[in-house]
Amino acid sequence: MKAANLLRATALGLLLATPARAAHAQTEVGAQLDLFSAYVWRGVTYTNKPVAQPDVYVSFPAGNVSITAGGWANIEIGSYDDPNDDFSESGGLSAFNIAEFNPYGEVSFSTGKAALAGGIIGYIFPNDLDEAPNGGLDSESNTWEVYGIVGFDVPLAPEFSLYYDFDKVKGAYVEGAISHSVPLGESHTLDLGGLVGLSLGQGIAEDDPSFNFEDDGLTHVDFSAGVPLTAGVFSITPVVHFQINGDEITKFHSPGSDGSDVKLWGGVSIGWSNAVEEEEGEE
Repeated sequence: MKAANLLRATALGLLLATPARAAHAQTEVGAQLDLFSAYVWRGVTYTNKPVAQPDVYVSFPAGNVSITAGGWANIEIGSYDDPNDDFSESGGLSAFNIAEFNPYGEVSFSTGKAALAGGIIGYIFPNDLDEAPNGGLDSESNTWEVYGIVGFDVPLAPEFSLYYDFDKVKGAYVEGAISHSVPLGESHTLDLGGLVGLSLGQGIAEDDPSFNFEDDGLTHVDFSAGVPLTAGVFSITPVVHFQINGDEITKFHSPGSDGSDVKLWGGVSIGWSNAVEEEEGEE
């Protein structure tokens, strides 16, 4: 389930880096491929073997706002057929299986040193799990979520996000994050990040069978480190995540584990984007 990290990079990051009334409007088309050792969403491990996560999007100006639309997917690369050791979002049906698809749309704008965004994300699980060897998610878990994000162009770049599932889970998730770049020589940086997640109504309830966490309250604390690199037109960012688990569901990293207070995972993100400048008419 996508946490809208790419949306923050393509919308909030660009808005904070450019004046509110630029001389040129830009339409941007981009793609990103994440290759990770596991699929961890908001601290919860959904797939504990390597995954490929492609994302494509287009962002275009509309007056003083930017509109972004795109689609993201989680693809399980290998075989996930051991119910004792494997978490599989697709149910372990086959290798290179599309386990999840997230269409999304966002509207964002900047004002002063703040950038704001709001949007909607769909969570679509296309697999039929009648014969799945180890569970997973199917269309019964399909749901939709709206969200709002605000970021500030100040030291540590604080950012606050609120997501509300209005369909299946019917509860909120709140996230606060900071980030900082440390120079590595003249041309590279070490990008450090930290975030805290909170469940507000997405825990297990007697009158609602759908949930994302066991309890309300602290879900996890995540620390990340990455080194952005470039190779021609592509950006390549190796990243590692160290996670401190707060909810009982975030503590599990395989079906056979008895839970752990910490979790380590990582991978590499490969990105490409192309901006097309359009002259604005004179006032």
